[in-house]
Amino acid sequence: MTDQTPKRLFIKTYGCQMNVYDSQRMAEALEADGYVQTDRAEDADMVLLNTCHIREKAAEKLYSDLGRLKPLKGARPDLRIGVAGCVAQAEGAEIIRRMPLVDLVVGPQAYHRLPAMARGDGPAVDTDFPAEDKFDHLPQRAATRRAPAAFLTVQEGCDKFCAFCVVPYTRGAEVSRPAARILSEARDLVARGVREITLLGQNVNGWHGAGATGFGDLIRQIAAVPGLDRIRYTTSHPNDMADDLIEAHRDVPQLMPYLHLPVQSGSDRILKAMNRRHTRDDYLRLIDRIRAARPDIMLTSDFIAGFPGETDADHADTLRLIAEVGFGTAFSFKYSPRPGTPAADRPTVNDSVADARLHEMQALLSRQQKAAQDAMVGRRLGVLFEKPGRMPGQMVGKSDYLHSVFVHAPDAQPGDLVTVRIKASAPNSLEGELA
Repeated sequence: MTDQTPKRLFIKTYGCQMNVYDSQRMAEALEADGYVQTDRAEDADMVLLNTCHIREKAAEKLYSDLGRLKPLKGARPDLRIGVAGCVAQAEGAEIIRRMPLVDLVVGPQAYHRLPAMARGDGPAVDTDFPAEDKFDHLPQRAATRRAPAAFLTVQEGCDKFCAFCVVPYTRGAEVSRPAARILSEARDLVARGVREITLLGQNVNGWHGAGATGFGDLIRQIAAVPGLDRIRYTTSHPNDMADDLIEAHRDVPQLMPYLHLPVQSGSDRILKAMNRRHTRDDYLRLIDRIRAARPDIMLTSDFIAGFPGETDADHADTLRLIAEVGFGTAFSFKYSPRPGTPAADRPTVNDSVADARLHEMQALLSRQQKAAQDAMVGRRLGVLFEKPGRMPGQMVGKSDYLHSVFVHAPDAQPGDLVTVRIKASAPNSLEGELA
């Protein structure tokens, strides 16, 4: 610690679950340097924006937020402002050139160097892909109680190079953490009250680290950690759904019956243009194998509407795939070009046409989501309570299928894993009663 007086840190996290995990680790690294977190930027000695580059206008959103920090920096010139994450990686020193109020720019593979950067006087930029493993250089996590559900990064980067995606450029090549380090972190989380762990990676089922024969074997080892009741993982690529992973869905009771498996399109022509390296039939046959292993599994996916070159026939193929699979929920977006990706230079689909296709796709997906939730009514599900609800005596938690469930349970506490009978389905949640 460089100073006996605690310094206050405010972190704003954009985007994916991995950014949530990264923000936690950056906070812990800065905590070892004397920072404590605050939930108000106005009270902070350092403001850190942990950015995401996946969605449209990510950089513009960052610069807009930085603009809102200008009066704060003007009133308190000693306030440190940092930009981390994938926009930091993509924009680098350009961020400081455009916004001189920024003191620090750090990419997602270099944030273990953040404390040293924060101790410096002038502006600092670190967007390297260092040879050392950042996890080896982060401080040991403090022995404090945690929420009952937590994220654990097991893999970073991606080698797939889908034509629409910036991840290989901002997160780098695939790197898998050794099983021993993952298991140590899992045991530490459980010791601090965690009962559910979500394993994270840009291509998580492509994990190939030391100490296990594959991702399915890693899941089996994690499931053996005493006190860990639930395991989930995200995000996956269809080409890496190996036999051992499908068998883990069949054999490991801690592995929840929920799988997010992005397909992006139902058209072979568009899948090839996207460089997905699988066909529509490959995906459908894979779904059949997964459901044969775990018949009650809920499937979710990602879809892009209006990808460059998409025709009405391609769009119709996607709608047919959605209808054939039957998803519990899905994320769907209109294509937006990401600078530096192969698809960014291709002619785009007319904006109004892409909007109409997205609307039609989302209407179908919404009907499937409602049907999946309605099918839960009358069933008994496991629910892990995470926090009190809005009503007196109410608790909120996640079901086995990741639905939010509201239950009147005045004697329950966060971290209780209970059996609940589902009474009703709301647009984005379920209502239950203790069984």
